[in-house]
Amino acid sequence: MRDFSKVKRIVVKVGTNLLTDESGINESRIKEICHELAALKNMGYQVILVSSGAIGMGAKMLKHTNPVVHIPLRQAFAAIGNPVLMTAYQNELSKYNIIAAQVLITRSVLNNRRSYVNLRSAVSTLLALGTIPIFNENDVVSTAEIGNVFGDNDRMSAMVASKIEADLLILLTDIDGIYTSNPKKDSSATLIRTIEKLTPEVFSYAKGKGSVFSTGGMKSKLLAAQIAKDGGCATVIASGYESDILVRILNGEEVGTLILPSKRLSARERWIMDAAVTGTIIVDDGAKNAILSNKSLLPSGIISVKGNFNEKEVVLVTDEMGNGLLKAITNFNSGDLRALAGHKSSEIDQILGKGRRDVVFRPEDTSPVEHNV
Repeated sequence: MRDFSKVKRIVVKVGTNLLTDESGINESRIKEICHELAALKNMGYQVILVSSGAIGMGAKMLKHTNPVVHIPLRQAFAAIGNPVLMTAYQNELSKYNIIAAQVLITRSVLNNRRSYVNLRSAVSTLLALGTIPIFNENDVVSTAEIGNVFGDNDRMSAMVASKIEADLLILLTDIDGIYTSNPKKDSSATLIRTIEKLTPEVFSYAKGKGSVFSTGGMKSKLLAAQIAKDGGCATVIASGYESDILVRILNGEEVGTLILPSKRLSARERWIMDAAVTGTIIVDDGAKNAILSNKSLLPSGIISVKGNFNEKEVVLVTDEMGNGLLKAITNFNSGDLRALAGHKSSEIDQILGKGRRDVVFRPEDTSPVEHNV
């Protein structure tokens, strides 16, 4: 039996495959999911739902059967499908006297410290009021061209879980966990019950993509599990087609695949870790050794700066070979750092004027580079 006795806050992610059928919205699946979410709340858990399906529902309402690749079309289908999706959830949850709260976000909301703090506060309030916040990516305004997309809702659910300090992320899919190979094609495939480390070998087990309207696949779920793991949150990947799956998971039944969490970082460290970087600082070996020994970065250790960024934004710090060392909140913008590169801290006032910080960043403003940035 698995021990989830310390779990208080849960993020549940359901994918497009589970929510739609040939006619559009699968009302019976929505009903089952809401029944289980209500059961978890009755068990005393705080529950957040991350739901895919808006684009797929919009597409099927317009009888569009091909993959939705064109961005304006994805945005239009999301605008059509989102109210249908939320109405379905609200109708079912209201039967349990639960109010659904829609939360649409883009990657940039989590990247910006102020909007992230506001979001976390809003979600905490919604949970305290007894609602179930339902997250989805704001596909109507989210585009890869402007760099504010999550890529898929698997990774978005992991970032939400990491940033709002969830204890458990449950990814519901159409397969009952991680297998050593594709169980639909290989009869010798073995289900992995517990994963302590997400090694290259584990990632090699996951291939392929989801359905016509989904953007994820098993690899994206492992990438999500890595994000959650780094944030100190456990992940269970399980089949959403199994009856009472959420209750069974929380009761400790060994269903699906459990990915164990790493040591939990502080909220600030998790925010830095999951934020998209806006530039790069390249440092020399002396500075490399200093920051890896939990010391501040001084301008004298900077070799060069790539990209354009403002102060208080998150940047990637690398050595001369391009190896990522850590992510950090910088006290200077990119232009000022280029002017300071190679200079001593005592020269900052002379170069930039008085009243500036004497270090580029301090150890408390950093987070290790654990996954793709």
